[in-house]
Amino acid sequence: MEQARSTISKIFNGEPRSYTRFNLTQNMEGGDSQVEMKLSADVEEEAGVNGHVHHGRETYARKTPRGPRSFCFLLSGTLLVFIIGYLIGYLVHRKQEKILPDCAGSALVDQGSALEQLQPRSPVPLDWGQIKSLLSNRLSSASIEGSLRDFSSESHQAGSAGDQVLANKVLSRFRDGGLQSWTDEHFLQLQGPPPSGFNQVMFRGEQVGRTKGFLAYSATGTVQGAVVYAFYGRDGDLENLQDMGMSLRGKVLLVRAGRISFAEKVANAERLNASAVLIYPDPADFNIGDQTDLFGHVHLGTGDPYTPGFPSFNHTQFPPVRSSGLPSIVAQTITSSMAAAILRRMGGKDPPRSWTEGELGGVLYKLGDENDVATVSVNNVHIEKKIHNVFGVIKGFSDADRYVVIGAQRDAWGPGFARSTVGTALLVELARSISDLVKKDGFKPRRSLVFASWSAGEYGGAGATEWLEGYLPSLSTKAFCYISLDGVVTGSAALKASASRLLYSLLLSTLKEVRTPGASRSLYEAMTGSNWEKTVMEPITIQDPAYPFMAFSGIPSISFRFTKAGSSEYPYFGTLLDVKDQLPFSVGDVARSAAQVAGHMALRLVHDHLLFLDVEKYSGVIRNHVTQINRRVTALQAAGRLPQSFSTQWLISSLGSFSRGARALVADAQNSDLEDPEQCRVLNDRIMRVERDLLSPYVSPRDTPFRHILLGRGDHTLPALIAHLEILRDEGKGDVDLLRNQFALATWTIQACANSLAGDIWDMDNEV
Repeated sequence: MEQARSTISKIFNGEPRSYTRFNLTQNMEGGDSQVEMKLSADVEEEAGVNGHVHHGRETYARKTPRGPRSFCFLLSGTLLVFIIGYLIGYLVHRKQEKILPDCAGSALVDQGSALEQLQPRSPVPLDWGQIKSLLSNRLSSASIEGSLRDFSSESHQAGSAGDQVLANKVLSRFRDGGLQSWTDEHFLQLQGPPPSGFNQVMFRGEQVGRTKGFLAYSATGTVQGAVVYAFYGRDGDLENLQDMGMSLRGKVLLVRAGRISFAEKVANAERLNASAVLIYPDPADFNIGDQTDLFGHVHLGTGDPYTPGFPSFNHTQFPPVRSSGLPSIVAQTITSSMAAAILRRMGGKDPPRSWTEGELGGVLYKLGDENDVATVSVNNVHIEKKIHNVFGVIKGFSDADRYVVIGAQRDAWGPGFARSTVGTALLVELARSISDLVKKDGFKPRRSLVFASWSAGEYGGAGATEWLEGYLPSLSTKAFCYISLDGVVTGSAALKASASRLLYSLLLSTLKEVRTPGASRSLYEAMTGSNWEKTVMEPITIQDPAYPFMAFSGIPSISFRFTKAGSSEYPYFGTLLDVKDQLPFSVGDVARSAAQVAGHMALRLVHDHLLFLDVEKYSGVIRNHVTQINRRVTALQAAGRLPQSFSTQWLISSLGSFSRGARALVADAQNSDLEDPEQCRVLNDRIMRVERDLLSPYVSPRDTPFRHILLGRGDHTLPALIAHLEILRDEGKGDVDLLRNQFALATWTIQACANSLAGDIWDMDNEV
């Protein structure tokens, strides 16, 4: 630098300059002012000669102007100064960049290749097409077959050593896949067979046979009564018997298995004061052999019936209480051969023709008479069992506290291959495959996926329900979907599903994307027919594994299964014959398609900005119920059985509010910036509340656990309101005050759901 200054000084000091000096002091004082223009070298030279710098007015003679040579020197010096300054600035700037490569000021610098080298390039997010393809590649029939072998077990009843072995295997597989895993303990009151191993059934004083089968949660004791053949034991079947003049009080009802759950058959019989129920598999429905034992439960509910509404955690003190769904009459399963031994000797009236279409050998179906007396002894024992639910989670990258749950029952009465083994194998395979999508393929789910292996599923979804009861406040606001894998493969030719209406559109989209095993057609093309909802969808019932998630917790849920063409029930559930050999097809291939269906739905729910839940679907369902109610009320008023002041106006108004609220939510989603995480979260919270807000807030979860006004059980539901109106129509009697209360509670439940759909309270202004 000193050398540069010396060179510049020589260039500019090489020749004397002329100047005129002005006195600045005089100017400040108002006198004549002079401005001095002089280079430092001239000043120094003058100071050196005279010993001081002159401040008076002096005029100097100007030298001759520079020549061409001097001009060239001046130009060269100027360029040299510019170049040196540029180099100095560049070196200083490079030094700062090396010290502070991430400082905010770097944004002002040219962001070219240098910055690209400093900052790693972010991976491009996978689109939905890539995710589908990667999942398909990760799921293989061979791997699923290996898991089926690994989880096959001859004995794994709830709380048994075999159940614990499978739980440890699931936990190990979750951990091997890189999932954060944990277990949840519950202590349940279960029921087992009597110490002798058999309950006893006698007909006309003779024992008709012995069976190892039993019905958990039956009342215990010995009862005696005349046998009445009651077909399937449905409400309509029992009404037919009453219409034929038959009293059911104190009778032992002999009913076929199927059509409705064991618990519903027993509850219907108890309501009409029967003393006992015997359930058998007719070969017309279940061609499983005449000596096959049946197992099941008769609790008209889910979870531990001795801790209704709250979880069965250890050492928690509960008052002595029992579920209202527990029967007070005895119930027992019998084999086909035992049923035939009874029916062959029964007399009485002929039943309706359709009731005689059974296939018991040598049997002429009769309704029975007073001489057909049976004695039923049930001595089941209560046992406390510790069960373990096993969980693994793949956390989301933006909304980790929102999650979809994929679950499968792990226990079974016997081998339970179709009931539990297939579902458990698919659970661990899906967990592994989706974990690989995240770790190896770069998939970043927005929301979390929870994988759950339940115990005590054969006791009315006890393990899953206890978990729901234990964590209800959190789950009802954070879990937005449950996908069940229970009994997911019982055939290969047809598909059946039951689900929340919010999930219908998602299922339809999935069926159009997943291919049939070994074929080029989609499941939609191959299995849905001209009306997919009519062909595929079934009403969700209390025996459905997804039922407590919807009716108790308000979580949109779905269960589905591949089945035989034209058959809706798998005959080997609840028997010791549920083994792989009963499925005469490539189970691995069909199970892979089932895994793709569940996987597509789950991944779509955690991938999209907005939850793929169709909030407008429930509008049609509610409208159908309200239309039926309004029509019945009008007819009853015309018949004089309801006062004219009884109005359905506010119920109809709440329906309109719900429809407008659903449309408002859809419009808000269409007009929102979906790249804004906060906007998406607000919209998704509104979507998640729909199912939960259909739970009536006016009934107790302990006394009435299934609070859903469309799918639940109790006076608060819309179906119960319709049934009450039918009683008024048919019998001319009813409780009008109760009816008004039902109307009020239903109206405000729907209206509250509509308000929640519409958004913030300051946006409503009576517009909903």
